[in-house]
Amino acid sequence: MIFSDLEVYKKLFKLALEIHDITLTFPKHETYELGSQLRRSSNSSPANLAEGFDNKHTNIYLECISRSQGEIRETMHHLAMAQEKKYINAEKFNYFQGSLIECSKMLYGLEQSLLKNHKK
Repeated sequence: MIFSDLEVYKKLFKLALEIHDITLTFPKHETYELGSQLRRSSNSSPANLAEGFDNKHTNIYLECISRSQGEIRETMHHLAMAQEKKYINAEKFNYFQGSLIECSKMLYGLEQSLLKNHKK
């Protein structure tokens, strides 16, 4: 198994691409501001998961999962700003938020599984 086999990785990867596409519709002055922040944080979540995947030191893998969770929260913040500025509508915001919450729960489950197996 490799990191790209993880369902949560696949979902986060897909979301990062979708978020990237939507940021390209933002006003020009947001290209290097909110758009860039959204692209970076949404891409960092699956990247952190890939970085830590199957590390022989479980604590490193757990740290990468934690960083991935932090990037999800940052992405959610930036999406809320984008909605408030009317760059995305409520329907898109709700879709992204729901998907990111689902991924966060999946990461929590992965984390709990690693902790359970690490203590054995």
